[in-house]
Amino acid sequence: MALETWTDLVDLEKLTAWMDEERLESGALQDVTALAGGTQNILLKFRRGDRTFVLRRPPHRPHMNGSETMRREARVLAALKGSDVPHPGLIAACPREDVLGAAFYLMEPVEGFNPTVGLPALHAGDANIRRRMGFAIADGAAALGRIDYVAAGLADFGKPENYLERQVARWRGQLDSYREYEGWAGPTEIPGVERVADWLDANRPKSFKPGIIHGDYHLANVMYRFDGPELAAIVDWELTTIGDPLLDLGWLMATWPDAEGRGSTGSVGVQPWDGFPTAAELVARYAEGTARDMSAIEWYAVLACYKLGIILEGTYARAAAGKAPKATGDMLHASTLGLFRRALGWIEQ
Repeated sequence: MALETWTDLVDLEKLTAWMDEERLESGALQDVTALAGGTQNILLKFRRGDRTFVLRRPPHRPHMNGSETMRREARVLAALKGSDVPHPGLIAACPREDVLGAAFYLMEPVEGFNPTVGLPALHAGDANIRRRMGFAIADGAAALGRIDYVAAGLADFGKPENYLERQVARWRGQLDSYREYEGWAGPTEIPGVERVADWLDANRPKSFKPGIIHGDYHLANVMYRFDGPELAAIVDWELTTIGDPLLDLGWLMATWPDAEGRGSTGSVGVQPWDGFPTAAELVARYAEGTARDMSAIEWYAVLACYKLGIILEGTYARAAAGKAPKATGDMLHASTLGLFRRALGWIEQ
């Protein structure tokens, strides 16, 4: 099946009529341009009147509730307004599906760049700026973890009760579900898959303070300012919920490249890499901006490896059944193996 394009999913006449109802500028939509970013979600930049907008809507995939994801993203972005968390500014949201066939929202454009795509000359030419970029991403996670989610109007946004207790069983079940894909050899190739799960259950922190988590926090999901090392915005809030914010830091540790710039997954490399702080330095920086108990931070890093590795293995299983490209499946399977090796390294040290 051919990939959907924005022209298949965004009716500009209906969008214009809705914007008229919302009194969002006037006139025709101009300079309509598709933006890269995220997974298969549609990002559309356009101008109307004196204002520039970015529209975000889900693809048409019946087995996924993309509209609910859009509603949740928009709600979190609205809750973050006025905070010190770098995020795209929400302009307006349409929770209904009768305008464009799915819920969508409009946000302010982000003036920035993603480092995994390439560094501008300023950042590529200065190792000190790159070091500060690393600290900025740790600061962003710490800022998000400081938000009082109840005061922000998100008391009913997630299920923080027994959040940590649910994790291993939830993702072990996800891995088991891949057996439905004919051709998948099972988890036998994944190093230490049961050992990691058992260690996580045996060493789980006794308690935590709930907060907003991004859910997929790494270098590919942030944008930096063009004029310095600061974050312009944290983007792609598809997995946001209420849980333990230390998992965002663990996710960053799980995906952070080593001293040579080699990551446990293939999607977050940045060149040149010299100058960026180590994962341990990120943890120390985060600790400066939080009152949370950091004594078990390796546990969160191991959990992030476990969860992300299982997510990526799903594409490998689908590829084995001919439901995803083989090259993509092989690449993500290699990332899964790397993540579990990294997890075992933390367990053994």
